[in-house]
Amino acid sequence: MTDPDFRALVDRAVAALERLAPAPAAALDLARADAFLWHGDRAALTPVPHVNRVALDLLRGVDRQSQLLLENTRRFARGLPANNALLWGARGMGKSSLVKAAHATVLAEAPSSLVLIEVQREELTSVPTLLTLLRASDRRAIVFVDDLSFETEDAAYKSLKAGLEGGLEGRPSNVLFYATSNRRHLMPREMIDNERSTAINPGEAIEEKVSLSDRFGLWLGFHACDQQTYLAMVDSYAERFALGVERDKLHADANAWSVTRGARSGRVAWQFVQDLAGKLGKKIAD
Repeated sequence: MTDPDFRALVDRAVAALERLAPAPAAALDLARADAFLWHGDRAALTPVPHVNRVALDLLRGVDRQSQLLLENTRRFARGLPANNALLWGARGMGKSSLVKAAHATVLAEAPSSLVLIEVQREELTSVPTLLTLLRASDRRAIVFVDDLSFETEDAAYKSLKAGLEGGLEGRPSNVLFYATSNRRHLMPREMIDNERSTAINPGEAIEEKVSLSDRFGLWLGFHACDQQTYLAMVDSYAERFALGVERDKLHADANAWSVTRGARSGRVAWQFVQDLAGKLGKKIAD
């Protein structure tokens, strides 16, 4: 084979490899919106022009959690030290609502200071790619993972763990993680117990998985609410949306609604108010 033939063969091989290689991820344009959805399969962000959220002052029974998360978010937006936050506990008590409300409150105080990026549970393996792209941005970002938990044989937690600590480079200084979960340790208790019982060294066997939640410096617990708190939530919504229902009837109907659901929570209160507003022919504005 002559030299020109060999060079032509090499050029064709290089061209073929370039076609097979994934295209480099484009830089993220975080100026397009204040909230985005992350798509790991194509390393892209979709702007969310209207975030589905509840105003912070409508959240009842979580005053301490609201104060702590809001202060943490404000510090981060100002460029001060802040912690990754794990909001864990009872279903329907406003964990994800509080994250979105805190983001909206800080944005109202300091426009364009902060962007919220939601990462779906299934996209966790692409978190390192997202962090690499965010590192090159000047805008501060909260990476939000809702309803986070892991099951047996699920290794996605390793990607999140690497993101929380950032490996050799460290987590980008302009990125913070907020996550919600029904579990404090992000995995079922039986999974932890099984790991412990079958291991040669039980402590080491579960350390990597259980320690994931330790990467969140701020833990905020949410607990099931009592009747008084539940009715306060209903009153707050009813007043904000001017439903005009007499208080005793409102409470009686709200209690009856909670009985049919078998629970009291902020979510149940909101669903009751939505149903009531519909019956009254009134629209609920954000």
